[in-house]
Amino acid sequence: MERGRQVSSTLSIEDLKAAMPDEVVTHAFTRIIRVPGLDGPFALITIDNGHDHTRPSTLGPQSLISLDEALDTAFAAEPAAIAVTGKPFVFAAGADLSGIGKLTSRDQADWIAATGHRVFRRLIDSPVPTFAFVNGAALGGGLELALSCQYRTIASNAGVIALPETFLGLFPGWGGTQLLPNLIGPDAAVTVMVENSLNQNRMLKPAQAAKLGIVDVLLESADYLERSLDWAAAVVRGEITVERPEIDRGAGWDAAVARAQALVTGKTQGAAPGPQHAVDLLELARENNLDVGFAAETEALADVLMSDETRAGLYSFDLVQRRVKRPAGAPDKGLARTVGKVGVVGAGLMASQLALLFVRRLKVPVVLTDIDQARIDKGVGYVHAEVDKLLGKGRISPDEANRLKELVTGSLDKAAFSDADFVIEAVFEELSLKQQIFAELEEHVSPEAILATNTSSLSITEMAAKLQHPERVVGFHFFNPVAVLPLLEIVRGERTDDAALATAFATGKNLKKSCVLVKDAPAFVVNRLLTRFLGEVIRAIDEGTPFDVADRALAPLGLPMSPLVLVQLVGPAVATHVAETLHEAFPERFGVSENMRRLVAAGKPAVWTWDEQGNQRIDPEVAELWQQGSTVLTEEDVRRRALSALAEESAIMLDEGVVAEAQDLDLCMILGAGWPFWLGGITPYLDRAGISEQVNERRFLAPGVASPSS
Repeated sequence: MERGRQVSSTLSIEDLKAAMPDEVVTHAFTRIIRVPGLDGPFALITIDNGHDHTRPSTLGPQSLISLDEALDTAFAAEPAAIAVTGKPFVFAAGADLSGIGKLTSRDQADWIAATGHRVFRRLIDSPVPTFAFVNGAALGGGLELALSCQYRTIASNAGVIALPETFLGLFPGWGGTQLLPNLIGPDAAVTVMVENSLNQNRMLKPAQAAKLGIVDVLLESADYLERSLDWAAAVVRGEITVERPEIDRGAGWDAAVARAQALVTGKTQGAAPGPQHAVDLLELARENNLDVGFAAETEALADVLMSDETRAGLYSFDLVQRRVKRPAGAPDKGLARTVGKVGVVGAGLMASQLALLFVRRLKVPVVLTDIDQARIDKGVGYVHAEVDKLLGKGRISPDEANRLKELVTGSLDKAAFSDADFVIEAVFEELSLKQQIFAELEEHVSPEAILATNTSSLSITEMAAKLQHPERVVGFHFFNPVAVLPLLEIVRGERTDDAALATAFATGKNLKKSCVLVKDAPAFVVNRLLTRFLGEVIRAIDEGTPFDVADRALAPLGLPMSPLVLVQLVGPAVATHVAETLHEAFPERFGVSENMRRLVAAGKPAVWTWDEQGNQRIDPEVAELWQQGSTVLTEEDVRRRALSALAEESAIMLDEGVVAEAQDLDLCMILGAGWPFWLGGITPYLDRAGISEQVNERRFLAPGVASPSS
């Protein structure tokens, strides 16, 4: 069998080329160089996809073969050592996810899994020392490539380091589950490949990777390659010995596996096979037998790559990586006006979070106003305190902290907004109050200043109706917590002009938010869909279904929290207000629970309470005030009603033109509601489950989108 050309008797590299015709090939180039202090030559392999740093190098079938051939060249030179590095700013970003979505057979998936293992294993088993010079971002399979080398250096400006696979519904399948826990210990490995990934895809900085022991040494970036070569030469000469920690394969490993299982269960409810495989393979890694571990990884990865959940995850990944960069319906960005000063009306928690976001991202003066000085002082104080926290964590310098705090001020007089280019209100959800605020603002701001509202459900058109310049009013709906959730629903009123809309999109982008254009319709996208779905769960409880049965009904989907916990997060008062707004607009589909009104009137913040041991139970006072009927549904009944309602409402919203396409509904729910990547948004899930056709007699997406079995 010709190595690199064929892995089995039935599948060749030509088959993989045909399956992934659009692969952007990352070529591997071997240079044989001389390093002072070494008797033999040094083989330096650089992997580069030929694009600038905006397109990271990925590893598809042809890329793996190129690396394999580069290793042939390296070993043929009989070097003293071999090192792998990347193009400027990028080491490697892992597998070619866009190509994986085009695989059509398990044999193809098996080829990808097995070939990655075989090529990387050459670095592990090398008779001469192998090094990874991590000069830039190393993600997923890119980090696994580095882990396969016997030693690792990293540049101080390398960017992000992560194993993000479980976030996508996958798992590190080119050695990560076996190599990482045996390098840094199982508990630290759980943090990197499970906890960080499932928690909004957190990533490591170079210093953090060095502290964990993922890399052996952190080197300054100015002359990083020269320093890495010198360090590698010292290792080869025996002048530097790299100490590795002793790994606890007993109780410590048991605890790590238990923690991983708790994280996966809590985050996915068993709905995503990839993260569960990560747990199972972590347990297997205890043996530290790479033959067994890699074979198990290959088998599991081939299965997972062809699963519905993976296709849905890749669909989600494509949405957040590509579609969000070109928002459907956004006007020409050349129409956007410069924003040199921002005003924030209100100084409560949401307003203060917005002020912090604007000053951190835009670095322009931000002025808060409210009805009394005490509230203003509290809002400004919140921003200053958060800046101090960033300073304490080393995320900003003392000089930057001082500059940011100086930029944030407060005023009782809206005249302080006279030179503001962008003013956003974040006050109570009452239309007349917001109309009054905008009318007052028009007395002070220039005719070109953008007036934005963070309303979650009210009409932008009505809010602007009585203004002299309604064309500059735009919806700018953030999601809480503002610093975490990336979605920004940008709402165009009936009279909003292109310049205002373009400025809103440009500002949202500068805030590092993912913007989606939404029609001025009640509750827009996320709140409308969540309210419809929550309404069915609450209705089931009102009719007589036990609280715990209704609250567990959606667990098989692996949503980030149960319906009643979501009500607690949003707040019963806010949830009820949005339901009332939607009931007024669509009384035939949206009801308002009298029990929820009683909950709000009683000042109860939640249905559930938890004892000191963390056991969940219904608040006795809530149980007392909630009046239930006698109709008891099963979890399956509640789930079917809730999903059918989502299918109906999604179709109606598309027919109404609330967003341009079904993909925008999915994007909003993924980024604004934490809808799991492995579900692929609402519409592909409803398609796969057959609910779309049952309810609407049509699918949302074309057959094959987000599912190999569609």
